[in-house]
Amino acid sequence: MKLVFLHGAGSSSLSYYYQLRHFRNSKAIDLPGHSTGTPCPNINSYLEWVRGFVTARRYKDVVLCGHGMGGAITLLYALRYPEELKGIILMGTGARPYVNPDKMERCRQPGPENSEWLAGYMESFAGVAPDMHPVLSQRAVELGPEVQLNDLLACDGFDVMDQLGEIDLPTQVLCGSEDMVTPVKYADYLTEHMQNARETIIPGGSHFFQMEEYKVVNEEIENFMASLK
Repeated sequence: MKLVFLHGAGSSSLSYYYQLRHFRNSKAIDLPGHSTGTPCPNINSYLEWVRGFVTARRYKDVVLCGHGMGGAITLLYALRYPEELKGIILMGTGARPYVNPDKMERCRQPGPENSEWLAGYMESFAGVAPDMHPVLSQRAVELGPEVQLNDLLACDGFDVMDQLGEIDLPTQVLCGSEDMVTPVKYADYLTEHMQNARETIIPGGSHFFQMEEYKVVNEEIENFMASLK
C-alpha cells in the first residue's frame, strides 16, 4: 500500500514531517503553488491535479491522508474515484469547512512585510516543538498570504455534507480535542454520515495535532493501515 499525505490550506508537506520520518515509503505532496507553480482555484482543480500526480507515478493501493483542505480533496477523491483508493484518513477535516473571516482579512491586509499575517499564521503552531518553528516560519514566508487566501476561498466554496453517505471506503477520522478550526463536532458528523468510518479524538491536540501528538497519530495510522491488509 502507498500512503499519500495531502496538506492543508496555506501549508505544505512540512506539516507531515513526523509522519514522513516514521512511514518510510510514504509520500507527502506539495500542492501547486506551495511553493512552486500556481495554486489551484478550487478543491475540484486540486483533486484533478492530485489524481494526475498519483496516476503518473503509478501508485497502487493508495491510502490518501488529508489534513484540513487536504481532507476536502481526499473526500472528493473518494466520491469521484473510489476504485483508485484502498482507504482514506481525514485529519482535522470538515464536510463543509468553516473559514474564519478574520483569517481571510489578515491574508488581504498582511501588515508591513507580511508581519501581522505571519504572526497569526505561526499561532497555529504554538503546540509544536519549538525547534520546528524556524523552518515552519521560513516555509510560511515562501508561501505568503496570497496562497493561503486562495486556499481559504477554495475551502469556503466546498460542501459535500449531503454526499457523505455515498462513501463506503474504509475511513479513519482523526481530530484534536482542542481543535478550534475544525472542532470535534465536524469529525462526529463525518463519522455518523459515512458508511465505514471510525473516529479517534487526539487528547490535547489542536489543529496541527499530527505535529503536536505525532506518536499517538502515527500509531493510529499504523493501526488503520494494518486493518486494510
